[in-house]
Amino acid sequence: MAAITTAAPYAARDRDLTNRALVRGWLYVVVLVLFALVLVGGATRLTESGLSITEWQPIHGVIPPLNAAEWQEEFQRYQQIPQYTELNKGMSIEAFKSIFWWEWAHRILARSVGVVFALPLLFFWATRRIERGLGPKLVGILLLGGLQGAIGWWMVASGLVDRVSVSQYRLATHLTLAALIFTATMVVARGLAPHSEPAADRSTQRLAGFIVLLALIQIYLGGLVAGLHAGLSYNTWPLMDGKLIPSDLLLLEPAWLNFFENPKTVQFVHRLGAYTVFVVALWHMIATWRRRPGTTHARRAALLFALVVVQASIGIGTLLMQVPLHMALTHQAIALVLLGFAAAHWRGTKGAYPLPTEVNVRS
Repeated sequence: MAAITTAAPYAARDRDLTNRALVRGWLYVVVLVLFALVLVGGATRLTESGLSITEWQPIHGVIPPLNAAEWQEEFQRYQQIPQYTELNKGMSIEAFKSIFWWEWAHRILARSVGVVFALPLLFFWATRRIERGLGPKLVGILLLGGLQGAIGWWMVASGLVDRVSVSQYRLATHLTLAALIFTATMVVARGLAPHSEPAADRSTQRLAGFIVLLALIQIYLGGLVAGLHAGLSYNTWPLMDGKLIPSDLLLLEPAWLNFFENPKTVQFVHRLGAYTVFVVALWHMIATWRRRPGTTHARRAALLFALVVVQASIGIGTLLMQVPLHMALTHQAIALVLLGFAAAHWRGTKGAYPLPTEVNVRS
């Protein structure tokens, strides 16, 4: 009897670890689908395909046109919006199909994320594999996903009446919320992983978290650059328009509008954001090696800085080459890799979530 009593906590711990591994594996699958979704979204934007589907049909929209009549009907809807009448007038239906499929793939992937997240969540909850305290985090991510769908349509709607492209404000919001969902999913998954090192000191944790925040801000700024097509001009580096600090940065009135609607100012601020991330990541690497030399935290900080260098180099190359599709998508992909690693590193400095058995023992 005593042996059974002694073994019970170990059995409970093994059960908790098994459940964590299952939930963590599912969340990593969600991260991969989110990664694919953002990349397809980037390709949709770069190929000017985002306005090719002019209606939001969450259920019926899963089925693409199946015959010539349905394709013609879809094409006629597109012909009613300014992007067609002002930019693409005379487009063939075959050319329309090429942009349609990008937007359709983006929407079907978005729906897939909802299914991949919601159904396993229900299963894990019904089978009691979701730990106490974890449920609200997961439900919060699910709700953010629903909000993201609504914001996606809000973004598309901005380009259907008076504009030939979507609003840069709404595009940046849509992209940043996707990045936030990606970050939150990664943080929760990493919190469920075993950690080989004890938590780092508070200063290291705070600086790691600050880098995540900076990366999210930089992604928002990148969304503004994309929405204004600001990367297609001033294609030199390190000088911009022949100067370190270009002129006419505050050309619009009131002055704050320049930070959202002046392509030159938006690109310049995006450059400043990249420099800031570079300096902070470098300092974080040096400080972590000084405080915790040779630890996993220090090695992760070094790898994080290496990713920042890679991303900065790709960003410069994309600018100098005037934003070719393959370079722009690579830049976006590495931005997500960098953000995901920064989020995982931040959670790693804090350590894993306490196991339910550990919480019960303490209480």
